[in-house]
Amino acid sequence: MLAILHPNTPLDSDAYRETLHFLENLPGVSLRVHEVQGATQKLTEIYLLGETKSLDRDEIAALPAVERVIRISDDYRILGRHKDSLRQNGFSYNGVTFNQENLNIFAGLCAVDIPEHVEAMMSALQQHGEVCTRMGAYKPRTNPYSFQGHGKGCLPWVFETAGKYGIKVVAMEITHESHIEEIDECLEKLGRPTGVMLQVGTRNTQNFELLKAIGRQRTYPVLLKRGFGITLNESLNAAEYLASEGNANVIFCLRGMKTEAGQPHRNMVDFAHVPTVKRLTRMPVCVDPSHSVGSRDRAPDGILDVMHATAQGVIAGANMVLVDFHPKPEKALVDGPQALHMDELPAYLADIQLCHETWKKRQAIYKDLRGKTAT
Repeated sequence: MLAILHPNTPLDSDAYRETLHFLENLPGVSLRVHEVQGATQKLTEIYLLGETKSLDRDEIAALPAVERVIRISDDYRILGRHKDSLRQNGFSYNGVTFNQENLNIFAGLCAVDIPEHVEAMMSALQQHGEVCTRMGAYKPRTNPYSFQGHGKGCLPWVFETAGKYGIKVVAMEITHESHIEEIDECLEKLGRPTGVMLQVGTRNTQNFELLKAIGRQRTYPVLLKRGFGITLNESLNAAEYLASEGNANVIFCLRGMKTEAGQPHRNMVDFAHVPTVKRLTRMPVCVDPSHSVGSRDRAPDGILDVMHATAQGVIAGANMVLVDFHPKPEKALVDGPQALHMDELPAYLADIQLCHETWKKRQAIYKDLRGKTAT
């Protein structure tokens, strides 16, 4: 069972204390409190765990701080929708809003290499009004002899450059809980010139101890990539691991499924699951066309496959795009052959905006259709 409090309820108010006192004394029930920061208001959700079937829903709904009560299913207890369309989805972080209605672009380097390339990328993003990027400092690799990132050594100049060019959020994969501390210490030392979204790569989707560690910290939101060899349900439960530890500011990323059936692409593009994830959960949904397609192959219409894949995800309602760009792909230390070129950035951003507007128009069409059906 879930008790949703009135928006912006102060945790030191009499109404909150009275409500919490009542709930804490329910027999056989334990509580877990989650705060959800939206763009304009903060919501507090209290999860009642244990023997809740016999509880009087109306009695709990009548408590002074409670706005409404929802009975929740076993699947995705915190991140799920539970057939309640009023529950807030998404969150705001460092001045950027992430939800199931808007769209944020994270174009950048799959792996940080040299300061000049980082600066060129962030400068280009600023020129086009973008405030988010991807920058890989810690890179898990299949081959133990491949470049695995500069690690904490590159963090100071990456974060300083981000602040210089007005980049508010840097998506950065981590592979060990110690990386959280390294990122946090560096940002604090620099005066927090930017923000970081912790990224869980596909190889770590079922690294449950890492998920728990990331979930215990509340400072940074999380981008969780779908596991490449497991079901959608298993990957969504991985996201629930993060939320169950306290951090529900999670974005779910589709990045293709590992299967020979996806050839000639690197993975089988799974962007048809964008609306499915949004239906099952309250998480914003990201697509990663670079790692889904894995090449710069071009269709007869002159458009790159990675651009077509992006369009498929965005026109289906994706809320974030994670894509590889590089000033000099031939010198990239990771995934250079699939990276888009800097001179392709304006067209790519324009294409994405066109697809996002088309998604909005599609919504309007079917809203009208539902209205006619209802009458």
